[in-house]
This record gives sequence, structure tokens and C-alpha cells, in this order.
Amino acid sequence: MQPAALRLRKRSNVLELDYEDGRTFSLPAEFLRVYSPSAEVRGHGPGQEVLQTGKRLVRLEQLEPIGHYGVKLHFDDGHNTGIYTWDYLLELGEGQTQLWQDYLDRLEAAGAPREPKDGPVQVVNIMPLK
Repeated sequence: MQPAALRLRKRSNVLELDYEDGRTFSLPAEFLRVYSPSAEVRGHGPGQEVLQTGKRLVRLEQLEPIGHYGVKLHFDDGHNTGIYTWDYLLELGEGQTQLWQDYLDRLEAAGAPREPKDGPVQVVNIMPLK
């Protein structure tokens, strides 16, 4: 089912989808990135999925319409493969709570971080600037 409206909210880093029947979904960039439909993430068959780690700070930069059936998402980590079909986006929206918990559980089981390797950057002013 094609959404009636699709909005990229760069400030909040979410993709918003509105449907004719009144349903709305707000999908964060990290969620979309770790559930990318690309072969790099899903593999080429069952059991070949690759757990995505260190994606907490990933940003969604651009949407690229693909025909009448979906959209390609461009992330700031360079990932832009895989087509998010309208059906897949609806599936992600409807299953967001459970899918997110499954992802967190898989990260924990693997002892893998959501943070990027370098972790979040924190600036500390040790000496006042003159």
C-alpha cells in the first residue's frame, strides 16, 4: 500500500509515512538502516542476514523515488542500496516495536554496540578561550 504522504524530517532524523486510512508511522534513520532490504544487510537468503552494528548516529540524507513502487534511502554512512518498497515500509511501520526489540536483543546476544566504533564525539572545554 502506497503512503499518501512521505516526509524526510532531517532535524529529527526520521521518515514519516501517512496513509489514507489514518495510520501514521515515524521511522528513525537507525531503524531503517539496520532493517535495510539490501543484500548487504539481508543476505541472499534465510540465515544470511548480517547484524548491523554501530548505527546509532547514522543520518538519513536523501530519498530517491523508484518507479511507483518504492524509494531508495541514502544514509550518511554511504549505504544506499536496497529498495524500500511501499509494502516493506508498511511492514516496518506496523512491526516497528517488535522489530526494534528483536534488533536490540540480537545486539545484546552478540555483545555488539549501537554506537559507532569511535563512539559519540564529546567536546570538553578544558581551558577557557581568550
